[in-house]
Amino acid sequence: MKLLLVEDDKTIVLGLEYSLSQEGFNVISCYDSKTALNLIESEKFDFALLDINLPDGNGFDICRRLKEKDDTPVIFITARDDEGSVVMGLDIGADDYITKPFRIRELQSRIRSVLRRAGRRYKDDIIYQYGNVTVNTTKGSVTKNEEDVFLTALEYRLLLTLINNEGHVLTRNRLIESIWDVSGDFVNDNTLTVYIKRLREKIEDDPQNPKIIKTVRGIGYKI
Repeated sequence: MKLLLVEDDKTIVLGLEYSLSQEGFNVISCYDSKTALNLIESEKFDFALLDINLPDGNGFDICRRLKEKDDTPVIFITARDDEGSVVMGLDIGADDYITKPFRIRELQSRIRSVLRRAGRRYKDDIIYQYGNVTVNTTKGSVTKNEEDVFLTALEYRLLLTLINNEGHVLTRNRLIESIWDVSGDFVNDNTLTVYIKRLREKIEDDPQNPKIIKTVRGIGYKI
């Protein structure tokens, strides 16, 4: 599913590109209104995340054009949370509105909710099987022996990173980067060790002799 991201803060763009690509979106990013409007004329988008304040205009104009052309679902992401901006955004057709700073999991949940309301399914269930452990990345669920396994947000993000790189060794630094919380919670080498241990305790039959999450000594881990 092709997603248009219009945001002039490159740090936010990088974070969203990574997180949303992990969810199966093909993210096309723009930093200004002119580029976004030109893209809309030549390409069809399935979803859009729009900032309001842009260097050469605003997200309202982009939203209007997306709605006129294909009735594309739109969520505004912005620091402007005054009532006037909220009402204007919704009045011109936006489907939802989230203010900065926000948590990526909340944004992902809002995207799924908007897509459901619009009657759009952005991907079929993607299921991974590791012995008696089943991971459904579409639903964000993990089961062991057909019973639900509760994972925290960081534990699930860690597992998902390993799955997306199945068969490849990931360094500890790479994994630390993948589970760095958008909220700003500090993640260091010791924290990673704790989360690997907790994850193994939840999904491995014998956490002391793991069969799913393997340690590659001196380098990192692989699934």
